[in-house]
Amino acid sequence: MHLALELALTATRIAAPNPAVGCVLVSIDGDVIGSGHTQAVGGPHAEIMALHDAAAQGRSVVGATAYVTLEPCSHHGRTGPCCDALIAAGIRKVVASIADPNPLVAGQGFERLRAAGVEVEIGAGAVQARELNIGFFSRMVRKTPWVRVKTAISLDGKTALLNGVSQWITSDAARTDGHAWRARAGAILTGVGTILEDDPRLDVRRVETPRQPPLVVIDSRLQTPSTAKIFMPGRPVWIYAAVPDEGKAAALRAIGATVDFLPNADGKVDLAAVLADLARREVNELHVEAGHKLNGSLMREGLVDEWLVYLAPKFIGEGLGIASNPHAAGSLSDLAGATALQFHSVDRFGPDLRIVARVAGRDAF
Repeated sequence: MHLALELALTATRIAAPNPAVGCVLVSIDGDVIGSGHTQAVGGPHAEIMALHDAAAQGRSVVGATAYVTLEPCSHHGRTGPCCDALIAAGIRKVVASIADPNPLVAGQGFERLRAAGVEVEIGAGAVQARELNIGFFSRMVRKTPWVRVKTAISLDGKTALLNGVSQWITSDAARTDGHAWRARAGAILTGVGTILEDDPRLDVRRVETPRQPPLVVIDSRLQTPSTAKIFMPGRPVWIYAAVPDEGKAAALRAIGATVDFLPNADGKVDLAAVLADLARREVNELHVEAGHKLNGSLMREGLVDEWLVYLAPKFIGEGLGIASNPHAAGSLSDLAGATALQFHSVDRFGPDLRIVARVAGRDAF
């Protein structure tokens, strides 16, 4: 199962919106005779890749055991049911990490395997398998993407100077790791303020990737210029606005952007509605790289699941923080009202620390 989980990790940059899954086939004699992981959307799933690998080696899989990090699918989607392929191949036993949360599967794959006489064992590597697909589980169970906010800060908690300059707080190693997180995301979200101030590309450049995740822009009054660097061939750009302006919308649509109006009662973009719409677009993990205002809005509405924080060993002094007015009640008078986080991991990249911190209890679904 350890090898299957490693294969699943390899798939995290290509599998979306499907879950990243690894599969290893082991013969009766205990030899690895085939392995594979989920391919790009529309391509074979991990089980099919493993069967193909065994066939390419001329190895029989009759009587073999399949170690797979997620329940084999049982429905016809973009591809056929993997459980049927395993049954037809003569697999004797399936060891799966965890059940598929997709309502179209949700235990039915296991049922069909057992009905065909295949032994099924569940649980090995469950924590790791779920973690690799936290966004897929979120979309299937909560009907919303897993929202991860990335930020780079100094030791005194500043993301930029008072004049807005923020390049570069962290090291080259930290920035490269940040691009790896971009690569695994289903979409990258930012605000129009970041577009106007920095004109970033917000693409994946520092690591290899077969795709550029779609870019989501929160832009209440459609101020995004058509000359912005975010517009690049082949990458979808989804802009969410609040104030109807069909002229501006038409100009942005003319260069390939998708523009939707989702206002809330205050005339701003309804961020919760945006997340629901992104789930409809099959976004599993939403990677946020925005300014302190949008970060604050996401926090106040309780929409942030996880923080990806790169902490640089330097002091800036006066400057901008991570999020403006992060609490719905405004300034706190009691620390009991602070947003509780749990450290999920702490790692070092060059001179900087990478801290992954989750809102307490947010992953209990």
